[in-house]
Amino acid sequence: MAIEVGTKLEGKVTGITHFGAFVDLSGGVTGLVHISEIADNYVKDVNDHLKLNDLVTVKVINVDKDGKIGLSIKQAVDKPVEQQTQSRPPRAPRPERSGGDRERFSGGGPSGGQGRGGGGGGFNRDRGGRSFKPAAGKPSFEDKMSRFLKDSEERISSLKKNTEGKRGGRGAKRV
Repeated sequence: MAIEVGTKLEGKVTGITHFGAFVDLSGGVTGLVHISEIADNYVKDVNDHLKLNDLVTVKVINVDKDGKIGLSIKQAVDKPVEQQTQSRPPRAPRPERSGGDRERFSGGGPSGGQGRGGGGGGFNRDRGGRSFKPAAGKPSFEDKMSRFLKDSEERISSLKKNTEGKRGGRGAKRV
């Protein structure tokens, strides 16, 4: 008899390990019931649920190319329809998002078309906290570079002023 995925079979427990139980199916074929497939509740020890030579009904859940057979005892038990729906209630459909969020992140909102990474994400401030106003026309690359250099030089000089007094020992300033 060919063993196919989804079939339910009777078998005898021939071995118990800490990770599951080996079940002998018809014709000397052996499959493994993993510890997670023994019962619906948490199984700490396989010996609490199964004993050697127990007859069990198993469902074939997978057959590997190398001949390993995965079995399940908990899937072989037919649950009543009402119990299946109680275990996992159906999800309610997700509510639609308002258009305001999409406009802000797609570049069509009140931030002047800047979007998330293009210049403030809805705020007309740069990282230094100073507000700025974009030029009437689109600024050129050179204008952007000169602004960047000016801002970075200001920040570096500010950092140097704040860290010079903290470097030396005994309060002496380094030159």
